[in-house]
Amino acid sequence: MTESEQTDVTRNDAEGRYDITVNGELAGFTEFVDKGRQRIFPHTQLDDKFSGRGLSSVLIRDALADTREVGQRAVAVCPLVARYISKHDEVADLADPVTPEILDFLRSRQP
Repeated sequence: MTESEQTDVTRNDAEGRYDITVNGELAGFTEFVDKGRQRIFPHTQLDDKFSGRGLSSVLIRDALADTREVGQRAVAVCPLVARYISKHDEVADLADPVTPEILDFLRSRQP
């Protein structure tokens, strides 16, 4: 990120994801699905033209902060989210493990 870039992360409930924008342009997102008190993160995607700027860390950090704020637990099916949690002790207490039931739940939601 450069100092002149305006970066925003917003929860997009209609799409079931957190969006990150740079100067108003969608740069990427991390999807979420709520199951009870768990917020499952199955996939994160960042446009190649925005890679190498640390935006995925900003996106995941803010998504996890919002997850904590709304009283949910995080389940990191997405390897990027799982790696972030493993490297940041301040969010480790927020994470629930990925279980076969979680994976079955996600599969049952696929068209």
